[in-house]
Amino acid sequence: MAGIDRVAALASAERPDVMVLDAPVSGSREPAERGQLTIFASGPAEARPRVSPLSDALGQRTIWVGETGAGTRLKLVNNTWLAFANEAVAASVALARRLGLSTGTVLDALGGAPLVSPWQAAKLQRIADGEFSAQFALSLALKDVYLALQAAGDGRLPVLACLAGEWQQAVDQGLGGQDLTVVTRTIGQQEAAP
Repeated sequence: MAGIDRVAALASAERPDVMVLDAPVSGSREPAERGQLTIFASGPAEARPRVSPLSDALGQRTIWVGETGAGTRLKLVNNTWLAFANEAVAASVALARRLGLSTGTVLDALGGAPLVSPWQAAKLQRIADGEFSAQFALSLALKDVYLALQAAGDGRLPVLACLAGEWQQAVDQGLGGQDLTVVTRTIGQQEAAP
């Protein structure tokens, strides 16, 4: 977040004739190829009509969230939500395996349930298929978790910090280039603390 704030401040001071927009996206390669990204746009209101044709072509939805930098802040919130959604899938699959249940059984039972998002159901299917190729690499997801922890400050999100520690172990095992669902493999291997 500090990066976009510095760029906006620099442009304001050095190039007041330049409008700085902040427009991170939510979605992986496949939604991008289909023009189905969600765009978190922020910047001067007068820029909106000029960039709307571009954002309409790139995404299915553009959310304008205020001054430059607000888009990046919302992206951190989005990716924190995603981290916890992934953790729900990974921890549940790890528990199921520990209890002698297959991922397929979990998918059959929970796949259409109202508590399971379509994203989580798709991730469950990929785990059941043993498919961990990166849609969102674990190392990139972990970077966003660390950024969220830094932005929150003062240890205010201890559960997210625990998640970061768990994911860091998976990255340290060389799994950072795989999809963030790969933590399913490492959660089941971890021993309880004494």
